[in-house]
Amino acid sequence: MSEKIFRLPAIPLRGLTILPGTTVHFDVSRKSSILAAEAAMVHGVRLFVVAQKDPVEETPGFDGIYRMGTLVNIKQLSKLPDNVVRVMVEAESKAEVIEFLDEADYLEARVVPHQVEEVELNDVQEEAFARELKDMLKAFDSSTHELPVTALQSLLNISKLEELMLQSMMRIKVGFKTKQEFLEADGTVERFEVVAKFLNKENEIGAIRNEIVEKVKERLDKNQREHILREQMQVIREELGDDYMSGAEELEEKIMELDADEAVKEKLLKELNRYKSFGGNAMESNIIRTYIETLLDLPWNQVTEENPDLNNAQEILDRDHYGLEKVKARVLEFLAVRVLTQARGNSPIVCLVGPPGTGKTSIAKSVAEALNKSYVRISLGGVDDESEIRGHRKTYVGAMPGRIANALKQAKSSNPLILFDEIDKLGRGIHGDPASALLEVMDSEQNFAFRDNYVEVPIDLSKALFIATANDMNTIPLPLIDRMEIIEVEGYTENEKFHIAKEHLVDKEFEKNGIKKSQLKITDEGIYSIIKYYTREAGVRQLDREISEICRKAARFLVQDGKKSLKVTSKNIEKYLGKKKFDIELANDENDIGIVRGLAWTAVGGTTLQIEVNTMPGKGELRITGQLGDVMKESAQIALSYVRSIAENYDVDKEFFAENDLHIHVPEGAVPKDGPSAGITMATAILSAVSGIPVNCKVAMTGEINLRGKVMPIGGLKEKLLAAKNAGIEKVLVPKKNIPDAEEISQEIKEGMEIVFVEQMDQVLKHALVK
Repeated sequence: MSEKIFRLPAIPLRGLTILPGTTVHFDVSRKSSILAAEAAMVHGVRLFVVAQKDPVEETPGFDGIYRMGTLVNIKQLSKLPDNVVRVMVEAESKAEVIEFLDEADYLEARVVPHQVEEVELNDVQEEAFARELKDMLKAFDSSTHELPVTALQSLLNISKLEELMLQSMMRIKVGFKTKQEFLEADGTVERFEVVAKFLNKENEIGAIRNEIVEKVKERLDKNQREHILREQMQVIREELGDDYMSGAEELEEKIMELDADEAVKEKLLKELNRYKSFGGNAMESNIIRTYIETLLDLPWNQVTEENPDLNNAQEILDRDHYGLEKVKARVLEFLAVRVLTQARGNSPIVCLVGPPGTGKTSIAKSVAEALNKSYVRISLGGVDDESEIRGHRKTYVGAMPGRIANALKQAKSSNPLILFDEIDKLGRGIHGDPASALLEVMDSEQNFAFRDNYVEVPIDLSKALFIATANDMNTIPLPLIDRMEIIEVEGYTENEKFHIAKEHLVDKEFEKNGIKKSQLKITDEGIYSIIKYYTREAGVRQLDREISEICRKAARFLVQDGKKSLKVTSKNIEKYLGKKKFDIELANDENDIGIVRGLAWTAVGGTTLQIEVNTMPGKGELRITGQLGDVMKESAQIALSYVRSIAENYDVDKEFFAENDLHIHVPEGAVPKDGPSAGITMATAILSAVSGIPVNCKVAMTGEINLRGKVMPIGGLKEKLLAAKNAGIEKVLVPKKNIPDAEEISQEIKEGMEIVFVEQMDQVLKHALVK
């Protein structure tokens, strides 16, 4: 080994070892590697290349590379797209790296070149090694067939052992680690051992592969023979007359008897002819038979006669639902329109929007019963594939019709009532937009010829009645909303929940749990206690579950303890339901500074929202906490700006806001809150905190505020007033523009509260602040 040390640009190579005496090209993309190649090219110096141990490693250090590499001369640099450079090099000799240097923008290495070893073998020995290597190459080619004929012949014509070994390593697919062993080997014999070890291993692998291939071929031949025999058996069965042809005749008879349009029958007969042309065991025949049977099951021209009696419809709605007068009136109007238009596509599609558990689905069932229609429910929650609506093409494996076609098949009628449940929870995934597929279904101008991908012939949906339900209208796509008439189903009052429980839920749960009325009695006070302390919802679903739990506990007492009769009251309710889950958030007993009671709407009904404001020395910063949404944070900024504009009227120092910080907090910080309706509440709380004037603890308010102090309308008024009533609020401040909404609210909710309509913040402060 030469003692001369060179300092050269270096490039670590991924999965590549370059052998001396070869000309190769490789691609580099690392910035440091590109700079190293360019430096070697510009300065006319050699380049040192070395394989890294882990090809995946992005920036290998000194321990991440092999010690032995190759000195090369760069012949050409070519720039490729995506910042990749192709380098063509001519390898001179191998060299050993001593260390890496980080003084330049690229990698430099101190390397020691290795001199070419003198030939260790005499002519006879070299000839013996060469012949042995050629025999191994012939065996390699016969077992793997990797080498082209010309390449093998070229290798066999080489007489020099070193040249033969080098060309073998270059022409055969050899891993870079094997080439690295060849590069690091000292002497001809050691290099021969590397090549021989690789070829012997590949020959063994090739022999095993050939044995496996032979066994697979024998097995395939056996399967082919069995397949031919099965086909011969099938022909014999057909000659003798079997179930296949009789099944085809049965299908043909059903097609001729089918009550459908000629286009449908023509399509079925065409598919039947295809079915007859296939063998009974053919996969295609099974697909065609399933398709024909599916179309035969669809109710093409089968209809049920509608009941046009609105009095009957009203009786059924009143029987199944307590309250909901506005909703029932809208439903009856909707049914009246269907009677006048003869129920063919001109009446609007109804969408019932309201909180969970308010009876939206059961209203649809009642409408179906009133009209004497088949009822089918399609749950759309979480559906994110358009094929769920339109179906899959029958050419796909496991194809099936969409949910609309399946609904008709289930209803066995072409004019059923189809309920699209939870239409606001439709998803949108990589397989298309199901909401867009529903546009055709819900459009009377298009749905008379609805196309299902599986059925392939138009389906008339104009006779069907569609009703949709949703919890939140904001998540329904606008094109769908445009095709529907929205009917809002509001939450129940405490009194309505009481009547629903007493007249419907208690009897239902008694029957469900096998309890007689003589064995268990739930008093009126007990029902009110369940409503107040064990449920907090707009609907009655949780109330039903609590009554069910009482029945189960009572059943155990009756069976296990031998009780004859039980009575549930407000005093012993905890014996059946445990400790109270909720407590009514009553109004504060004392007036306080910076604390105001607001009213909020949630998906499960209304609630009161206490807003707190505190001041402290600082630099005029505003801090808002309570997990508030962007809209509510902006309302706080607007409220603060308004208060600053009128602060002088309440003897607040001009420098107060520059020398003090404000902190607004809405308790229950783990619950997300948003919306603009707390604007006047926050403005009142801020003014009270900065002026020191207390707020009346028996006053609650709701309303949006603008920068001029004008009070703007809000939504969910019924739920908010109900929450105020439950909290013992005596006076509620409501935007004046919500007067029409307030007039529609029952007197039961408004009784005992003074509702003051305001349109300016001056009026709000007059009623809220205690002078």
